[in-house]
Amino acid sequence: MNRRRMIHALKAAAEFGDYQDEAVLPDHTDPQIYLSRNRLPQPFHLICQKDTVLSQMSGAAHVHLRDSSVNRFRMDVGDHIYIPAGTPHQIVPIEVGVTLRYQALDAGRQGAAWYCPGCDAELRRYEWEHDNDVPAVQFYTAAVARFTADLDARTCDKCAAVHPEIDLAAFGWNTPVSV
Repeated sequence: MNRRRMIHALKAAAEFGDYQDEAVLPDHTDPQIYLSRNRLPQPFHLICQKDTVLSQMSGAAHVHLRDSSVNRFRMDVGDHIYIPAGTPHQIVPIEVGVTLRYQALDAGRQGAAWYCPGCDAELRRYEWEHDNDVPAVQFYTAAVARFTADLDARTCDKCAAVHPEIDLAAFGWNTPVSV
């Protein structure tokens, strides 16, 4: 994969769709830094097998955490948040922003999880093996497409609430791989 040198993150992010998580350092740099521009709430909670750090370059966002002693963290420009391995987290922009994700080069398994809008129970989780040669957004797209297409996955077993469908086009996503 052809990666750019990180010279001007804010300018480069203008080319990206939401949560594109584009690797910006040379191929074998560890940890790798992933760049994304975010204007809509992340459509799932991301789960990383290894610790990760988020850094807010512009704008502001809330990071919603699950299975953690902290439920929500506000990120403003210059803030960093440490996400322990296995902690589901979702970025919800307060204003359009650019976020960096510091992640191990050998990141291991990752996943997307959704929670019930009625009772907050976990509805569904899809996992995949992180691949440095496949853009993360392709895995995100596949997971969201699979979740949206499956009414049973979006329906809560506990309270019968139905999670709404997710519009991939709103995020500028259209190239899934299978998860």
